[in-house]
Amino acid sequence: MVGSILIFLLVLSILVIVHELGHFLVAKKNGVWVEEFGLGIPPRIYGKKIGETIYSINLFPFGGFCRMHGETSEDGISEPKKAFLNKGKLARVAIVMAGVVMNFILGIVAFGIVYSFSGIPRESKNVKLVDIASGSPAQVAGLLVGDVIKSADGETINSINQFVDLVEKNKGRKITLVTEQSLPAGRQVKKIILTPRANPPSGEGPLGVVLSTTEIYYPPVWQRPFYGVYYGSKDAFFWGKTVILGFVSLISQLFMGKVPNDVSGPVGIFAVTTEATKYGLLSLINFVGILSINLAILNVIPFPALDGGRLLFIGIEGLIGRKVVPRIEATIHMVGMVILMLLILAITARDVERLIKAGSLSGFIQSVLK
Repeated sequence: MVGSILIFLLVLSILVIVHELGHFLVAKKNGVWVEEFGLGIPPRIYGKKIGETIYSINLFPFGGFCRMHGETSEDGISEPKKAFLNKGKLARVAIVMAGVVMNFILGIVAFGIVYSFSGIPRESKNVKLVDIASGSPAQVAGLLVGDVIKSADGETINSINQFVDLVEKNKGRKITLVTEQSLPAGRQVKKIILTPRANPPSGEGPLGVVLSTTEIYYPPVWQRPFYGVYYGSKDAFFWGKTVILGFVSLISQLFMGKVPNDVSGPVGIFAVTTEATKYGLLSLINFVGILSINLAILNVIPFPALDGGRLLFIGIEGLIGRKVVPRIEATIHMVGMVILMLLILAITARDVERLIKAGSLSGFIQSVLK
């Protein structure tokens, strides 16, 4: 359990630190005085000033922060030209959005690493068996997971639809399949005779098999980072779209007075992180990518205390031609933070209740994914 907690804290810390690093780099680029860039949550254990910024390590080993001069209030501004509030709208937008962009980039990198090591999925003309039902005609006849269907009754098979159509036409009658499978000793070709069921059990087809034409391609090592970035970007946009649709569904349910069942907080993230770790490092890295995209989308929601809330106030400034009074904006962000914390506590309480009822992390995850 201690190991799981440490991995959980490490994962969330990476997500937060990368996010804050985005703010830090772009703030520096735009001449904003970054007073402190810290790892963990204060109080400070150690700090060293390099240039005009204090780089610190803090007591609670979770996340990090980037404290900019004049970030939320005009009080205490000693260097007006280096204050965040006094920078132009475009500079402030760039600084605020930098964290979101960095999380999106982290997602792409995480997915790219996974693809670089686990291979690139691509479509082929090989119809392969990826699962076989127990007691099905396929199992009884001796078909194995990994077998590629080369032909059926003398007809060369090039697609799943072609094979399914042929099997459907021959339900209740014997057919002859020629299969091939790659083994360490070489390719093994088999001839199998079997009879597709006319009335298969619910959830199974006439043969009781699951088919796929997807194969894993391993490009040359030097090409893998490029393939990884390409497919990683596709995955990042896919998950971004999925998260956005999820939020739209969540808001719709709330307006209709329904309590969403598929929303989870820190306890849920801990449970899924622990489960992902069981399947190895690549599974964990893939989950980090998904979380990072989630964090990126979450932060652009126009709600006080989030980056999207700051963007909203900059947009209002552009519309009315003057800044919202900093004290008012800071108060609104503070209220937003309180609301967010209360929401997180409520979700956490429900997660704990569901975890207790489920009796295990695996059961809890299944309840979340229902």
